[in-house]
Amino acid sequence: MANPDPVVVAYGMPSTPLTEILTPSTPTLGDQKAPVLIVEFSDFTCGYCGRFYRETLPALKAEYLTAGKVRFAYRDYPRDTEGVGLVAAHAARCAGEQGQFWGMHDRLFDQHARLGTGIIVKLARDLKLNEKTFAACMDSEKHVPAIMADRELATTTLGFHGTPGFLIVRTDGHRFADALMIPGAVPYATFQKEIERLLKKR
Repeated sequence: MANPDPVVVAYGMPSTPLTEILTPSTPTLGDQKAPVLIVEFSDFTCGYCGRFYRETLPALKAEYLTAGKVRFAYRDYPRDTEGVGLVAAHAARCAGEQGQFWGMHDRLFDQHARLGTGIIVKLARDLKLNEKTFAACMDSEKHVPAIMADRELATTTLGFHGTPGFLIVRTDGHRFADALMIPGAVPYATFQKEIERLLKKR
């Protein structure tokens, strides 16, 4: 989903517990003490989400994550309540149980146009996951409630109507403030501008 005027203020309150937007199990990249947090709500089958993964996330890593200025978190927003998007989200979490969330994350986006059960099994094999453990996790569907809770946060609480959606906040690691939302795919320069604005508030 593209948006020509993307940035809107999400919260007016001065400070809110970080647990409102980040659970203990939420996968993150970067320094946990980084002053800015970006939370992406995404679907592995979404073309615009794939563009962010290929074009924008590497630039964020190079300029901000490696410098300890930004922490990045991934939360699930499958556009449909069943189907390949939900299966892919579940696969990433099952891979995460074996320490390979980000490895599966990257491969799912690399293969987003071809995703299906056969491809996901192959990706698990490529990552050298314990295949029996992975298959048992997938069959259990145990992560579905948490995935749908992410989706509920994205749609009902934050008001996103498509993927990807981004929440950018200033944080001390325990609370967050100055939150804003970016609904949809935007140029890297938009992220730069908002990150720099938050960094100056420290």
